[in-house]
Amino acid sequence: SHLQAAGLVETRHGIGTFVLEQQPANLRISSDTIRTIGDVLAILELRISLETEAAWLAATRRSDEQVKEMGVVLKRIQDSQTRPGSVESDVKFHLLIAQATGNRYFVDILSDLGNTIIPRARVNSAQLAHDDPAVYLERVNREHDDIYNAILRQDAEAARAAMRTHLSNSRERLRRAQEGIAAKTE
Repeated sequence: SHLQAAGLVETRHGIGTFVLEQQPANLRISSDTIRTIGDVLAILELRISLETEAAWLAATRRSDEQVKEMGVVLKRIQDSQTRPGSVESDVKFHLLIAQATGNRYFVDILSDLGNTIIPRARVNSAQLAHDDPAVYLERVNREHDDIYNAILRQDAEAARAAMRTHLSNSRERLRRAQEGIAAKTE
């Protein structure tokens, strides 16, 4: 019973007890666990602490090839805003920043989070915040440009600030939307 409680064995009624294959330790964060706006807000809080430092490190450690690839992906984001590919490109942009840190753990964490790192992949952020979708996407584009340009200039403090602004703005939009929804249900 102790082994079963520890998740090391599984008992099947009428068949027997079987040793379970050990799963590698991971964050146990998946799209299945992110169900509410509150969950998306919690992921944004995690990302703020993680990605602001990743942007700082990326600005100091990035290679010319990495910054070139970021520019290509940023262009793809801006060109595909109304198509589903923009979410994948947005994820790729943030992963490229993590890769430019030279620290595999930034990449591992963001990779584990996958598309959940992009709020609009989970909820319609523009609609919830009562923003015009074009205005919303233009703002996100400017924020991405600010991050990219700071990394391009190798200005670590500006990269950190731009990433904090980008993620904090996303959090604030969702927080306001969550308050609006709560007010309607009261």
